[in-house]
Amino acid sequence: MWLSWASPPKFLEKTRQLWKILGVMGGVFMVLGLYLGLAVAPVDAQQGEVYRVLYVHVPAAWMSMFLYMVACVYAGLNWVYRGSVSAVMMRALLPTGAWMTVLALVTGALWGKPTWGTYWVWDARMTSELLLLFIYLGLMALSQLSLDASKSDRVLAIGLLIGAVNIPLIYGSVVFWNTLHQGYSVSLSGSRLHPDIARALVLCLLGFWLCCASTVLNRARHALLSRRAMQATLQGVST
Repeated sequence: MWLSWASPPKFLEKTRQLWKILGVMGGVFMVLGLYLGLAVAPVDAQQGEVYRVLYVHVPAAWMSMFLYMVACVYAGLNWVYRGSVSAVMMRALLPTGAWMTVLALVTGALWGKPTWGTYWVWDARMTSELLLLFIYLGLMALSQLSLDASKSDRVLAIGLLIGAVNIPLIYGSVVFWNTLHQGYSVSLSGSRLHPDIARALVLCLLGFWLCCASTVLNRARHALLSRRAMQATLQGVST
């Protein structure tokens, strides 16, 4: 079943309405999550109202890393199979991941000012997250090196896989180094969050995930159509 998605015509057919459905579902989950987080969840005893930034900051930070790892999966698939769908998905994930990284950095700075007294410090997690943004931007620039996108696919795939070394540094920075960030509030062993806060956070995370998936699929569709049109033009010129 899933192998059929590797076929450009099947991919275009299956995603024609899917990206819209995901976008609507994502918007609904996000509105519900923000409502619970802003109107229902209790005030934090230590941070007060400012902690509510986490309903945007945490999903954005998680998605910035998750989207990069998904892009790496498609990079690996493209390296092995050289398919058009894996190539456009690999590329389509980059701008969305970059925007999630920007959102994580901005909301983190807004959270940090009242909490730590400053918008920015060269904290291990903040620095590695900033590095992720530079990696995203560098890869996006790398993807535009050639007018024929297929020629730069393999170079982009290598760059993506090399940059993946930064992801465990971001995730594990609170363990590897003494940082201003607190330890994990959510882990495989359970959650230390208030149930209302946890429910709102999960809904916001689902909303972000679905909206990102919608955006990526829509961008991939346009990229695939553009690539097929370019290939048809080049074939017409050569004949």
